[in-house]
Amino acid sequence: MSSSVSALSPAARLRGLKPDWLRDPGVWRTEVLAGLVVALALVPEAISFSVIAGVEPAIGLFASFTMAVTISVVGGRRAMISAATGAVALVIAPLNREHGFGYLVAAVILAGVFQVVLGALGVARLVRFIPRSVMVGFVNALAVLIFMTQIHEMRHVPWAVYPLILGGLALMVFFPRITTAIPAPLVSITVLTVITVAAGIAVPTVGDKGTLPSALPVPGVPDVPLTLDTLATIAPYSFAMALVGLMESLMTAQLVDEITDTRSDKTRESVGQGVANIVTGFFGGMGGCAMIGQTMINVKVSGARTRLSTFLAGVFLMVLCVAFGSVVSGIPMAALVAIMIMVSFTTFDWHSVAPRTLRRMPVGETAVMVITVVCVVATHNLAVGVVVGSVTAMVIFAKRVARVAEVTAVTDPDGGTVVYRVTGELFFASSNGLVGRFDYAGDPDRVVIDLSATRVWDASSVAALDAIETRYARRGKRVEITGLDEPSARLHGRLSDRRDGELAAGH
Repeated sequence: MSSSVSALSPAARLRGLKPDWLRDPGVWRTEVLAGLVVALALVPEAISFSVIAGVEPAIGLFASFTMAVTISVVGGRRAMISAATGAVALVIAPLNREHGFGYLVAAVILAGVFQVVLGALGVARLVRFIPRSVMVGFVNALAVLIFMTQIHEMRHVPWAVYPLILGGLALMVFFPRITTAIPAPLVSITVLTVITVAAGIAVPTVGDKGTLPSALPVPGVPDVPLTLDTLATIAPYSFAMALVGLMESLMTAQLVDEITDTRSDKTRESVGQGVANIVTGFFGGMGGCAMIGQTMINVKVSGARTRLSTFLAGVFLMVLCVAFGSVVSGIPMAALVAIMIMVSFTTFDWHSVAPRTLRRMPVGETAVMVITVVCVVATHNLAVGVVVGSVTAMVIFAKRVARVAEVTAVTDPDGGTVVYRVTGELFFASSNGLVGRFDYAGDPDRVVIDLSATRVWDASSVAALDAIETRYARRGKRVEITGLDEPSARLHGRLSDRRDGELAAGH
C-alpha cells in the first residue's frame, strides 16, 4: 500500500501533467526544429499575402506572429499553424483599397468577434456534415493550389534555380533515410543557402519579396470613426472573413485529426480563431486563419504534434525578421519552393485517383470529389469548393435515397380491402412520386397504407399523404394510415390538413 501511495506522490502526479515536450527531449527537439522550419516558410508566404491585401509586408508578418502565438494557447487543435492567409487577404483587399488600412484593421477585429459568437453557437458541429468525398476533394485541391502558387516562382528566373529546386527535393527525399533527428526541410534550406552564398549564385531570395520589419508590433486602436456607418461598411467584409476563416480552419483541423489519429476540440478552435483575430487586429495585423500548407510542413513533414511548435513558429518568425533579417533575406526562394512542392506531393491523396479506387468508388462519390477540386482550383477559394461539393453530395444522396421508397400492394382475398406497404424514407425527394403509385379507380372501398417500414421526415411527405387521401375520398373510398412511429405520427398530426382519415400509430 505504501509503495502505491508513494508512486502517486504529488511530484509524480505533477510530472504526469507535464506536456510531452517537457517530459521527452526528443519531442522537444522535434517541436523546436519544426517551429523553425515553419517560421522560415512563413516569411515569403506572409509577404506575398500582404501584397494581395495591398498592405506593407510587415503587416502580414505581424499578423502571422500574433495569430500563431495566440492560437497556440487558445486553439483547439494542437500543432496546427494559423497565420496570415491568401483566402483572408482576398476577402479584405477591396476594403483596404476602397476605405484604407484603418477600416481593414477594424474589420479584422469585428471578424474575430463574429468567430467567437459563431463558435459559441456551435457552428463547429457543422463539420460532421461534410462528406468524405468533399474532404478528399478539399485535400487534393489544396495540393494542386500549393503547387500552382509555386509555378510563378519558377518562371523567368535564372537557370540555376532549377537545379537548386531539384537538389532541395532530393535532400528532403533522401536525408530522412540517414536520420530524422533534424527535419529535412531545415537541412534543405541550410544547404541551399550556403551553396548560393558561398558560390555567389545570383538567384531570387526572400529579401526580394519585401523589406522585413525591424521592430516588434505594438498594440493600438483602429483609426476609424466609431459610427454606425463604419459598422455598416466593415460588417459584410468581417462576416465573410469570419466564415471563410472558420471553414478553412475547421477543415484543416479535421485533416490533422485524421493524419495524427487524434481528436480536437472544434468549438474551442472556432472561438480561438476569433480571439486570435481580435488580438491580431489590435496589433495592427491583417488577420488570418489556419494555414494548411504550413500545417502540413509542421505535422506531416516535420512530425510536430504539440502546441510548442505552433508557438515557436510565431516567435521564431519575429526573431528571424527582427534579429536575423539580413540572414533570412539571403535564403534562396528555390529552397522554399522545393519545400512547398514536397508538401504538395505529400498532401495529395494519391489513393483517391488510383485506377483500382476509381473502379470501386461509386460514380457519385468520384463526381463530388472532382467537382470540389475544380471549384477550388477555378476560384482559388477553398470555402467555395467545400460549399459546392457539399451541396452536390446532398443532391446526389437525396436522389439516391429517393429511389429507395417502394410501394407494394396486397388485396385481401375477399376483395374488400387493399393494403399498400411503403418502405424506405419519405421526404421531399421521395414523396413527390408517391401520389402516382396508387390505383385510385380500381382499388376497393377500404384502403390501408402501412407505414411501419418507413419514416415521415417533412411537410412534403405529409402533403403527399393528404393528397392520396383526398383522391380516394373523391371516389367515396376510406383511407386508413397505420404503422406510424411516434415522431412521424406527431409530425403528421401537426401538419396534416385532413382530419377525416383514421390515424393509427404503430409501435
